[in-house]
Amino acid sequence: MKAVVVHGAGDLRVDDLPDPTPAPDEVLVAMEWGGVCGSDLAYWRHGRSGTAVLRHPLVLGHEVAGRVVATGADVRGLEVGRPVTFQPAQLVGDGAMPPRLAGRTNLYPAVRYFGSAAFDPHTDGGFCELRAVRAEQVRPLPDGVSTRRGALAEPLAVAIHAVRRADVAGRTVLVNGCGPIGALVVAAAKHHGATTVIAADVAATSLAVARAMGADEVVDVSVGPLPEDVELVFEASGVPAALGAVLHATAKGGTLVQVGNLPGTEATAVLGELVTREITWMGSYRFAEEIDDAITALADGLDVDPLMTHTFGIDEAAEALRVAADRSTGSSKVMLRLGADA
Repeated sequence: MKAVVVHGAGDLRVDDLPDPTPAPDEVLVAMEWGGVCGSDLAYWRHGRSGTAVLRHPLVLGHEVAGRVVATGADVRGLEVGRPVTFQPAQLVGDGAMPPRLAGRTNLYPAVRYFGSAAFDPHTDGGFCELRAVRAEQVRPLPDGVSTRRGALAEPLAVAIHAVRRADVAGRTVLVNGCGPIGALVVAAAKHHGATTVIAADVAATSLAVARAMGADEVVDVSVGPLPEDVELVFEASGVPAALGAVLHATAKGGTLVQVGNLPGTEATAVLGELVTREITWMGSYRFAEEIDDAITALADGLDVDPLMTHTFGIDEAAEALRVAADRSTGSSKVMLRLGADA
């Protein structure tokens, strides 16, 4: 089978690998679609993503969907031909959590994740033609949800988790940073009852995507300031230099949800108004089981089509990552067609 494999910083190849055979508790999936994520770009550009350092070749991809082609001897309820996506996280160990973190499995200390070098050996992802997956990580897609849209259940789950960190229903919401996750936060906020969603970014193309994903207003912060006195703000750019303006935009006593990953190294940011405005600043990391809620939202009509701006075949993976990494291309979510029948 073909697989998109990163061998080191700047070294991406489409390799021929042996076809996998499912274990008794696994299903074999013919992969059809994958979405390029920031961590895929980080492994390709830098040989690492956060604290996870590439030590061996790694199959990329955790935003993926496909169709079941075979099942292991112990698997029940997943029939051949079923379109599926995945919960890409697998807890390592007994899964026990302290009572204060009950249900927050995204904060479990040891998690294997599709397409991650956090463990050695690494956990291969799904940018390949075939993938054997533990049945408990497989999520069937309902009628009406294509595998192309289903591949975006994972990033949509990230957005839904962020939105659920604060109550958006009936409120005006500001989303700063309208890359793929920010645009999905826009859609998730509207889906969960936000009255008005304001989207802010420096790029006109990103603002156009955010508008298509449901934003009621857009603000080009390359030419003007953020609005002021917004009670609930989602920071999705991950740019430390933006934090001062974002805090200033947050109303006194308001809430700021940090969705964009901030760097793990020292960075300069203006944070004084966090104190003087008594702002509640909370983080939002991946998701727990919101993958199921994301699938339900897709079935209920949450439209992710405007997000998918570019499509490439698996043999064009290097160009796909280059386009995804270059904001001047106007890309939002770049999709990989992983199978001939997709």
